[in-house]
Amino acid sequence: MLLRKFYLLLTAGLLTGFAYSQKKQDGSAMYKNAALPVETRVKDLLKRMTVEEKAGQLNQLTGGAFTGPALNDAGQQAKMQMVRDGKVGSMLNVIGATETKAIQTIAIEDSRLGIPLLFGYDVIHGYKTIFPIPLAEACSWNLNNIEKNTGVAAREAASAGIHWTFAPMCDVGNDIRWGRVMEGAGEDPWYAGLVSAARVKGFQGNLDEQHVLACVKHFAAYGAVEAGREYNYTDVSRVALWNKYLPPYEAAVKAGAASVMNGFNTFEGVPVSGSHYLVTDVLKKKWGFTGFLVSDWASFGEMITWGYAADAADAAAKALQAGSMMDMEARVMIAHLPELLKQGKVTVHQLDEAVGRILEAKFKLGLFDNPYKYCDVNREKATLFTAANRQQALQAAQEAVVLLKNNNKVLPISNKSARIAVVGHYADSKEDLFDFWIAQGEFKSAVTLLEGVRKVWGAEQVSFAAGYRADATTDDKLIAEAIANAAKSDVVLVNIGLSGKMAGEDRSLANPVVPEAQVQLLKALKATGKPVIAVVSAGRPLVLTAVEELADAIVYGWILGTESGNALANILSGVANPTGKTVMSFPYAVGQIPVYYNHFNTGRPVQTDGQGNWYSRYRDIPREPLYPFGFGLSYTSFQYSNLQLSSALTDKGKVVTATVTVSNTGDREGEEVVQWYIRDYAAAVIRPVKELKGFEKVSLKPGESKQISWKVDDKVLSFYDASGNLVLESGKFTVYAGGNSRDVLEASLEVR
Repeated sequence: MLLRKFYLLLTAGLLTGFAYSQKKQDGSAMYKNAALPVETRVKDLLKRMTVEEKAGQLNQLTGGAFTGPALNDAGQQAKMQMVRDGKVGSMLNVIGATETKAIQTIAIEDSRLGIPLLFGYDVIHGYKTIFPIPLAEACSWNLNNIEKNTGVAAREAASAGIHWTFAPMCDVGNDIRWGRVMEGAGEDPWYAGLVSAARVKGFQGNLDEQHVLACVKHFAAYGAVEAGREYNYTDVSRVALWNKYLPPYEAAVKAGAASVMNGFNTFEGVPVSGSHYLVTDVLKKKWGFTGFLVSDWASFGEMITWGYAADAADAAAKALQAGSMMDMEARVMIAHLPELLKQGKVTVHQLDEAVGRILEAKFKLGLFDNPYKYCDVNREKATLFTAANRQQALQAAQEAVVLLKNNNKVLPISNKSARIAVVGHYADSKEDLFDFWIAQGEFKSAVTLLEGVRKVWGAEQVSFAAGYRADATTDDKLIAEAIANAAKSDVVLVNIGLSGKMAGEDRSLANPVVPEAQVQLLKALKATGKPVIAVVSAGRPLVLTAVEELADAIVYGWILGTESGNALANILSGVANPTGKTVMSFPYAVGQIPVYYNHFNTGRPVQTDGQGNWYSRYRDIPREPLYPFGFGLSYTSFQYSNLQLSSALTDKGKVVTATVTVSNTGDREGEEVVQWYIRDYAAAVIRPVKELKGFEKVSLKPGESKQISWKVDDKVLSFYDASGNLVLESGKFTVYAGGNSRDVLEASLEVR
């Protein structure tokens, strides 16, 4: 027995010595030499990795707490053992500098090769300081501030140990039934591309410890889900793919996005995770994307449910063969890649390319040289929810607000002695201020509309009545209280719409309308004869036809984040002049959906006089939306005049200069978003009736006029064919200029 114990101790000592020797040897490995090029380090590390370790780099697991009592949880212990075994390349939903350092330490100190993990998290519109939802933020038409806003989110997330965010969403959305329109930049592909690129730059910066990796999603055409229903089927032509859906993704990729996420949807009958055309032919070859791809949650495994893959092994093979890489929580890669390699169903080259790209991202972040650079508790405390961050969030929220109606200049309420009746449950509900994607934002830190209004006018001048319940129902008593509240006031602010809880993933709605109880409340308040201002909160455009008839003014307040109440109060009081313009059309009725400005003419377009038969229309409602794309009012007024082209006839390769005069005809300074559109009248592929191709946000003093110029070149006039090639054809065009997509001046242009 003594001999056996001695033998065991000796063996353990030898093994420990061998492990120590290996660690010393690894210390001089090329992949650990920061002076060598990243490419050299990646190649060296790949040579040292087993197939199982390579499969591990393609395996992303969701996390949780890994310090304190949480370490006693069997599930968490099992995940940590996978980290030790080199079977995990990334984790998501591990939060905070302390937690991320704890798990990173295990990866670095306890795994054979010490490969650091990537920590990912959904930082959609802020981490601790919450900004307006991306759809609302896009309504600012301020690309510089959008980049700054995203930079704040990146700094906060990075200080909390996060390396990587699953944003921006670049899906073009026409259908307000889809809850995820809140994450995008609206219905125009060109403008959405500019916004997507700005957000990539804001997130990534120069990839120092103040920034995080961006992830372009959901590649591709996920915004075309049928009936606006989450996770649904999509079916788009290649012409639509290239001209309508791909431009925002391409712009984000060209801006340097480090990663791309596969969508849940299909393209040409194939789940996009397995689409060789999208992933390899378009993304990698056509666009030259050199980053890495990650699935959406378990979407590799969902290829089985779709009926495209026979089983988990087949799903892993088809994903890798298509060029997809990291597997978020389906675990098909870690389970089946070794056997697939032995069977010849995937190649070493395919595996090494996928793993190499993920390793390259980790090297570029500096994680091999300083794996804990994102895990500074002191920096985390100093960075989160600062006064400067909140000020940026306030500015963003003010710019996102869209003034849709303002009869008789009821706004702004410049009288600081006015008695204000605030009505509506949402006006006093912090919880309903936030949506599904609030990261680490806290309800208690948000400012409600009621708080913001009381801050401006004083608590003694502001009364409150709920008017309806949290579930958007009402009764005679609640309405009577609201009427009594209104009777004692000079003006009524009624906060209506939908709770933020109804925005985001898995929040599709068949009827995106203002709830009937709120309309009933509006009718009662309108009957008091007091000016009624509707402040609409929602994560998407709503059908506002009923509200339009009952409110003197309509302020679209979206979901504005932490500073919501302060921003709205500043707009309502006139401290801030609204500058927001819609980036999605507001339907006249649910039956119009999807409705969007850049539609096609059809063979039987709408008759201008509305008379006659046999043309494309509805018999019971208008064809046009209630509020068009690019629409938004100001507390001043703007007039457009004298649209001219430097030449009405031009040749390919030449540039035509368009100019228009914009005048502030009101009595206060304001900013106007001057929008430029084109129309191509005859092409090999039919073109929309209007396409946004340029804009400029200009500030004008009362009575001031400015001449705004815009360059019309070959790129502006081109379109994509079905193979993704830019095409410019001779023919007739129209150039439009105006303050929205409907109310425009026009000039004719011919290209020879």
